[in-house]
Amino acid sequence: MPVATNVRPTRMEYLRTVRRIAVARKGLKLLKLKRQALILEFFALSKTIANLRTGLKKKLATGYESIHRAELFAGPLRLEYESMRIPKIKELRVRSKNVMGVRIPQIEQQEISLLGEEYLLELPASINQAIKSYRDIHRMVLDVAEKETSLRKLLLEIERIKRRSNAIENVLIPRLEANAKYIKFRFDEMERENFVKLKSVKNKISQRGA
Repeated sequence: MPVATNVRPTRMEYLRTVRRIAVARKGLKLLKLKRQALILEFFALSKTIANLRTGLKKKLATGYESIHRAELFAGPLRLEYESMRIPKIKELRVRSKNVMGVRIPQIEQQEISLLGEEYLLELPASINQAIKSYRDIHRMVLDVAEKETSLRKLLLEIERIKRRSNAIENVLIPRLEANAKYIKFRFDEMERENFVKLKSVKNKISQRGA
C-alpha cells in the first residue's frame, strides 16, 4: 500500500494516525454488525413475501370463482351494475418507518362509499361475497407491494454497506497502517542519526580533552 505523499513524520501525526486506525476498525465492526442484522431482516422479509404471494394466489383463485358464481346467480348485467357502486379507494398514503437506518414504506388506504356500507346487505349473497373477496385481494396486493419495496430498499442498503466496508477494510485501514509504519520508520531513522551525531560529538570532545 503506497504511503500518502503529504504525511509528516511527526509524533503528533503518528498518534493521530493510530487514533484514526482505531476509529476505522471500530466503524468497520459496527458496519459489519449492521449488515448482518439487515441480512437477517432481508431473509425474514423474503419468507414473509413468499407466504403472502402463496396466500394471494389462493385468494385470486377464490376471487375468480366468486365472480363466476355471481355471474351465474345474479347475471353479468347485475354484476356490472353493482360494480359501479362499490366503495372506491379515496387515496393511498405512503408513510415510512426506520429499520436500522433504512426508511421502510408503509401504505395506508382509506375507503369511502357514497351509498354507505349498509348497501352491501341489499346485494345478492354471491355479489356480496365477490366484493369481499376482491377487497381482501386488493389489501393483499398492497401488502405485497409494500413488502417488496422494503425488500429492495434493504438490499440496496446491504450492498451500500458492503461497498463501504470493503473500502474501509481494503483501502483506508491499509493506507493508514502504511502511513503509521512509514512515520515509525522515519522515527527510527532520526533516532539512529541522532545517536550517530551524539557519538561523533563525544568522540570529538574526548579527542580535544586528550
